[in-house]
Amino acid sequence: MTDRIICIESPGTRLFVRNRQLVVVSPIDESEKTAPFDDIGALVLGTSHVSLTGDVLSVLAEAGGCAVVAGGNGLPVMLALPTSRHSLHGERADIQVGAALPLKKRLWQRIVKSKVKAQAALLRKIHGDDSGLDEMATRVASGDTSNIEARAARVYWGRIFAPHVFHRSPEGEPPNHLLNYGYAVLRAMTARAICSAGLVPVIGLHHCNRYDAFRLADDLMEPFRPMVDQAVFGITQDRGMATDLDKTAKSQLISPLLRRYTLEAESRTLFDVLSLLVASLVAVMDGKQTDICLPIPHALLEGE
Repeated sequence: MTDRIICIESPGTRLFVRNRQLVVVSPIDESEKTAPFDDIGALVLGTSHVSLTGDVLSVLAEAGGCAVVAGGNGLPVMLALPTSRHSLHGERADIQVGAALPLKKRLWQRIVKSKVKAQAALLRKIHGDDSGLDEMATRVASGDTSNIEARAARVYWGRIFAPHVFHRSPEGEPPNHLLNYGYAVLRAMTARAICSAGLVPVIGLHHCNRYDAFRLADDLMEPFRPMVDQAVFGITQDRGMATDLDKTAKSQLISPLLRRYTLEAESRTLFDVLSLLVASLVAVMDGKQTDICLPIPHALLEGE
């Protein structure tokens, strides 16, 4: 699988299946474009005015891909994931449920430390210094009991778009809308890797919102968020803080999710990286491995 992300942005586009390929019909001139389902990692329906046959989603799921559906404001509101690609769902669910709290706390410590280090790497890249985040990462305790993640976030968000004043909130002022979109697609890719490994996305390590069906995805995607942040920074530099979430912006936001990254001295797609992370999580929870597999933070900002 090449893990293509196909975005449908034009109202009136029609989708159907022909010979195990996705057929996309232009609303302008009825021209067709095709793509093998085995090459599609995610199908993003960026407009609500799209018509598709039911087998588009079923064949996509059979091939291991996921679908992200946007609402009227262009932001993703639904995620559809494959559920029948793995024969060990029950066994893997038992492993998740049986994971001891101290282990979960240690894994969360590892994730938060990696996230803060990635934030530090991005601040160094765009502003020349990390604003003390690398030092903060060294103080992340098991379970992050001193809440370094939130303390680092206050520094990070106060600095990243400087000299502009910015507060991170899903419902906040621009460019929060750009961050929301990029994070939603990243979340979908993470959830896809989780389901592909036979894990249950609702059983998390740290996130525990009762209304969150993708807690584990929200846990594991944390160190990868600065990839999206970097793309948003680039957009704001070119087009300003209040740029529209248009086709060009969406393409720039998805771009880092399509690159290749270095992990264990090998060039891999982001889905490969996420799959290795999830596989290592299974091995750790099953007592076969001692640590999860996360990329070097600065490598996430330097994809090919």
